[in-house]
Formats: sequence, structure tokens, C-alpha cells
Amino acid sequence: MFAREMSMSYHCRPLTRALAGAGLGMIVLACPAAAADMALKAPAYKAVYDWTGFYVGGHFGYGGGSLGPGTNPLPEQGVFFPHSVTGLIGGYQAGHNRQFSNHIVLGVEADASFTSPLDAPRLAPAPFNSTIDYVGTLRGRIGYAHGIWMPYLTGGFAWGHTHININDDPTTIASRIGDYQTGWTAGAGVEFAVSGNWSAKVEYEYVDLSRRMYDLSDFGLPAVNVDPRIHLVKFGMNYRLGDTPWDASAAANAKPALPESDEWNVHAQTTLLPQTYPSFRSPYAGTDSLPGRGQTQATWTTTAFLGVRLWQGGEFYFDPELAQGFGLNGTIGLAGFPNGEAQKAGAEYPKIRPQRYYLKQTFGFGGEQEDVADGPNQLPGKRDIDRVTLIVGRFAVGDFFDNNSYAHDSRADFMNWAIWASGAFDFPADLPGFTRGAVVELNRKDWAVRAGLFEVPEARNSDVLAFKTGGTVVELEERYAVMDHPGKLRLGAFANSGNTGNYRQALAIEAADPTLDINVVMASIRHDNLKYGFYVNAEQEIAKDVGLFARASWNDGQNEILSFSDIDRSLSGGLSFKGSYWGRSSDTIGIGGAINGLSAAHRDFLAAGGLGLLIGDGQLNYRPEQILEAYYAYQVTKNFTVTADYQFVANPAYNADRGPVSIFSCRLHGEF
Repeated sequence: MFAREMSMSYHCRPLTRALAGAGLGMIVLACPAAAADMALKAPAYKAVYDWTGFYVGGHFGYGGGSLGPGTNPLPEQGVFFPHSVTGLIGGYQAGHNRQFSNHIVLGVEADASFTSPLDAPRLAPAPFNSTIDYVGTLRGRIGYAHGIWMPYLTGGFAWGHTHININDDPTTIASRIGDYQTGWTAGAGVEFAVSGNWSAKVEYEYVDLSRRMYDLSDFGLPAVNVDPRIHLVKFGMNYRLGDTPWDASAAANAKPALPESDEWNVHAQTTLLPQTYPSFRSPYAGTDSLPGRGQTQATWTTTAFLGVRLWQGGEFYFDPELAQGFGLNGTIGLAGFPNGEAQKAGAEYPKIRPQRYYLKQTFGFGGEQEDVADGPNQLPGKRDIDRVTLIVGRFAVGDFFDNNSYAHDSRADFMNWAIWASGAFDFPADLPGFTRGAVVELNRKDWAVRAGLFEVPEARNSDVLAFKTGGTVVELEERYAVMDHPGKLRLGAFANSGNTGNYRQALAIEAADPTLDINVVMASIRHDNLKYGFYVNAEQEIAKDVGLFARASWNDGQNEILSFSDIDRSLSGGLSFKGSYWGRSSDTIGIGGAINGLSAAHRDFLAAGGLGLLIGDGQLNYRPEQILEAYYAYQVTKNFTVTADYQFVANPAYNADRGPVSIFSCRLHGEF
């Protein structure tokens, strides 16, 4: 779903940027072994290191334990490890150390660790399920400084939040009750200086929270005692702020504790995006309709971007992300959905996912080189213009395909799915919009060609990826200039084989026996089916700081959409203006629009009461879905931008009987 590459351009080395990042979330999660290797390569690291000062940072790891007997804990995703009551964990911390002349280091640290999403395939049917949402601690630390190393013991106060789901059936929650629980924690770890003001750590914590009895008698169930006993293993990094982090002038003049390294980098982003719409005309509504009464929802994501150079041309990137909140109506009701941050599975509390982890190998052919700027998922340096690049791992297809300088990042420019991406491009992706696979790219000065092979979800809207079928994408990119103004043209084609049903086949079966439910029929005929299509993507600078973009996309429209949205044909385009024309060079105004359409078979299926990925009104008076979006992005500081956005949607979900809908958004975006 998130078919875009992050556009952040600030490195996290300066003190002021680290201070800003601490207030909004996770800064970095790292592989300590790699960091330790880099530390050993620098002779300057043998110098005496002082641990005194304030620090902020982030962590990532794995947890497990028990919530008590008879609690039916929900299995959380472990991804690389077995599912558990926490699954993978991630969060952030802040603290202060004081080193004494005898090398003893005393400190205090507060942190918060959030759990993974539900591992749905392993959810066992039960009348109720328990889960722990997060764990927070406030701890003392005592360590011993030995050069750049500091082993330590830690312990103190802990708290967390648990809840019970009362189930109607395995997929429907009838009620949810939750509460906070307090307790204690103890653990040990080792922290070591890496470079600049960064240090890495490995830490184990045991968390023991007080027992909480949940009375379920109102639901005809016995009382449940939730008694959390949690084990956490954390890998993380801290950025040292010094003794006076609130003194901006001192921070600007402060020298790094150790020499900086260009062999790795850290970036982060955080985006809060509330949206609302007033009531609109809605004479009827179906299962997947946007409610006519009006609604307000918000999403919040915080992402760390860690890169490390492994060898000549070899790089590894890791991007864990915390996501919280819901799209309007749970991200259901519009084909061109208005929030690119809205995942198809939202969460009341932040959930951690390792969204990207991939290896990138570049093979240069020699000759002319180009500079590579420091950025998210991009290490600084130089590279050959003529090159082959291989990427293997987990990422978003939109990181490498269907890019566009003016409309490709819903955290910085347009928010509507049908404008920042090619709407009919049903790229392989799980619920949050990522996949696993490989991409190979041949780059020349004026053109590039890239191709990828990817896993597809086991079922529509599934969080489980599989290679038993697969998806492919091929793209040709041509670079040119018109009167010295650069432009790009991208031509792409895709084909996916996934577990989907055929519209005409389902309609024929239902026509033969009108007593059958069309959605039950569709579910019964799903098997591996092919979906293919293409897109054309153009961008052109037409004057200094003014850009034009356009996209056209199409898919065959015979089988169900597998991953993206209910769009079979789409045209979109618009203009982007930088604020240099009115003395605000870092501001941006964007005006764009999209027209989405369906194949005849797809519209007949919806008219018969069928449900798509995101839409389904129960009936259909078909008209193309028409979208207009305009935004103003105002840069508040070097790191923060506030965006006011308006979207007008005519014929929402292709239904002329409903709407139009006006959607108002205010986006706060920070990048470090």
C-alpha cells in the first residue's frame, strides 16, 4: 500500500536534529555486531570515553513470556522467530548518565516497548483472548566504564497495558476491555561507543507486572486473571546530547565524542495525519461503504532508517516502523483512498513492524561517476553512473518502481492513493504495503531498466506472503530535457498470480441460482489467477520550481484485485509549485486530480452486491470516481512541515447515488 520511497534528506548527526527526533518517537534500531566492527576499525576509539550526559535513542528486539494460565494470549508476529505474547518489540528510550573518577557510571533511563501485530494465521478460536499492548519502565542503571565499553545492571519500576477481547467468532470482536498494570523490572546489558555521539547496546530485561482480574460475567464467562511475566531482549542505539541538551548554542558548537563515520547512517521520520469529512448524501449504504454521517480519524507513524556499508558496493538497510491509528472507516469506502499512511489493518496502540530489511549490491562499470547524497536508505559517497544494482529482501515495490518527483510520497506531497501511485497498478504487497523479493537494475546516463520478482499475499488483504505464485514488474525509465528543463518518462508492466476469483464466473453461478450470495460464490471459486496490466508515468519541470506530472494505468479487470485498490483504469496528474515565488522556498503547493474506473465485469460484480478490497455499497449506479486534491506544505523548521490538504471525491466508490465527499486533512511531518 505504501508505494513510495521516503524523501528525507537530513542526517541525524547534529544535536538539534536528535533533540527534535526524541520528542516524537523512535530514532534508530541497530545491529550491534556490525557497529562493534566499525568501532574497532577506528584507532581514535582507543581514547578515553566519558559516558556523562543526557541521551535519547531507540531499540528493536524480541520478547516472550506468559500472561498467566487460562488467558488465551493472542500470538504476536515474530517474523524471524516464533510467535509469542509480544512477538517482535520496538520503541524508544531517554536517560542520563554520570561517570565518576573510579569508572563507575550511575544513570536513570525511561523507555517504552511496543508489541507486534497479531499473527492471524496462528489465532486459535476461543471465547476470549488476552494481549499486552506495551510495556514502559523507569529504571536506575549502574555500570563500569572500560574504554568505549560499559557493562551495566538495571532495575526499577514498570507498567503496561493489557486488554481482553470478547469474541463472537474467531474474526469478530464483540467487546474489548483493558486496564493498566504496574510492577517491577530488572536486567543487564552492555553499551559501547560507535562513532560521533552514537553508542549501541544489547540488553535483557525481565518485567513482572501485578495481577489484574477481569470480570467477564456480563458476557457469560468466568473471571480471568492476567498476570504478565515478560522477557525482553533489546538491540538499540543512543545519541548522546551532553549535559545541557536544552542549550541550542552549546549544542551547535559541541564536538562529537568520537570521530564520525560515513560507513553507516541513521535517519528517522514521524508523521501524524488526522482527517475528517462532514456528512454527505447517502440514501443507502453497504458493508464496505463510507458512512454518510461524517467521521474523524488519525494515523501516526514513526520510522527509523538504518544503513550500513558491508563491503565494496555492498549495503544493508533496516527500517523498523511504529504505526498507530486508523484510516477513515477503517480504510474502507473509497477506491482512491485519501490517506497514504492508512494501513489496511490499524491499531489502537502503536505496533512495531520491520518494514524493510534488504541487501543492496552495486556493480560499477567504471567511467563517469555521480555523487550520492546522505539520506534515508542511501549512504553517502560516489558511484559509477553506468552500473548494475541488485536488491534482495523486504521492501515496498514503490521504493524502486513508479517513482515520481512530484507525486510519490504521501508523507510529503499528495495523500490520495490514486495520485501518489498508478491507481490500476496492483503491485504485490501485504497489509501495510510491503513484500519480499529481488530487483535488478541496469542504469545508464540517460535511461534505466529495472525488473523485479516478488512474493504475493496468500489471499486478498492478507498479511501472509508466499512465493508459491508470485508477481513480476518491469520498468523502463527514460531521462531527457526540454529547453534545459529535466523530465522523465517511465513505462511499466506487471503480472501477478494470486488466489483470486473471476468476476464473470461468479456472476454466472449466481445468475443460475439467485438464492446464492455473490460473495459466498466468489469465495468458493478462488484459485491461482493471473492479473496483468501496465502504467505510464511522466514528470516534467516546466519552469524553475514548477513541475508537471501525469500517470495512466490499466489492468485486465477480469479477476479480483489482490493487493492495492479497486481500480482497473486510472488517469491522474497535476502541478507542483515551490514557494520560491513568494519568498518561502521550502514550501510547496500541489494541485492534482484523478479519474478512476472499473471494467464492465468488475462493475457488474459490485452492482450484484459484491465486495471489493475497499468498496461495496450493495448496489451500484456506476460513474467513474473523480478526485481533486490540493495541499499547501508549510515548513515550520528545518525538520518539521505542516500541511493543509483538501480532497473532493465525486461518485465515491463509483456510485453516483452517494456523495460527493469533502475530506479535510492536517499533516504534521518531521524528518531527521
